[in-house]
Amino acid sequence: MRGTNRIIRYFLPVLSALTSLACLVGAGVASADPNADSLRGARFFQGTGFETCETPAADTMQAWRGTSPYGAVGVYFGGRGRACAQQPNLTPSWVRTVNDTGWSILPIYVGSQAPCTLSDAKKAFSIDQGNPGQGGTNEGRDAVQRAQDLGFVENSALYLDMEAYDIRSASCTATTLAFVQAWDREVRRLGYIPGFYSSADSGIAHLEKARAAGVDDLPSVVWYARWNVPATLEAEPALPREAWQPHSRIHQYQGNTKEQYGGRTITIDRDLVDAPVAVIG
Repeated sequence: MRGTNRIIRYFLPVLSALTSLACLVGAGVASADPNADSLRGARFFQGTGFETCETPAADTMQAWRGTSPYGAVGVYFGGRGRACAQQPNLTPSWVRTVNDTGWSILPIYVGSQAPCTLSDAKKAFSIDQGNPGQGGTNEGRDAVQRAQDLGFVENSALYLDMEAYDIRSASCTATTLAFVQAWDREVRRLGYIPGFYSSADSGIAHLEKARAAGVDDLPSVVWYARWNVPATLEAEPALPREAWQPHSRIHQYQGNTKEQYGGRTITIDRDLVDAPVAVIG
């Protein structure tokens, strides 16, 4: 999820984030099922979270749990486009330990990328334009298998990471949408909740246009990157207020920032969360 927006240093908009969180459950507390049909059986988190490329060690997560403002952590659990591919810390034991410590987990799958991706590092992982639907189905199945291997059971949310792409290209957006729809269908068929991460002005704007047009098989949850603005789950220019509601949004509002808690330093992206997370078996 790095490189999606232009990175600049700025002061964290603490007051804005706190204002947005005033109506949410505190960090680390999962809310009850809101009985939305597409999210029935899910476990929800409302509060602040973070993600980092390489999954931190369990003892680092324990140190942060008691001292940081965060209660959810994003982990890159699979996909051929994943930057930190090895992930030595990410094991079933890590998942159980971190879950027992009180963290909510946001599983992120970095699979094939849009043919018109704006990331040079992701061009090698382009969606097969000859059969994007089959590719999406195959990778959706792979995402569920890898999630199950880690102990994420049915009704867990799995987030497909699609880095920023040129939504002015009709052929590219058609290919990308076909892939995403197939990924979503397969993830749902296997009992999991499909989510989608992208730049707000790129993939999120593209899927919102599809939603407004009545397209089927879209993600149940959106995770939008718009950096260097106040943290918000409402006033997002790419999304009307009624889209992906309730409990179906994550805002990544700052990236590549170093923070230290409990004597442990991690470079993270910051998120405001009101969305489903992993369910641990």
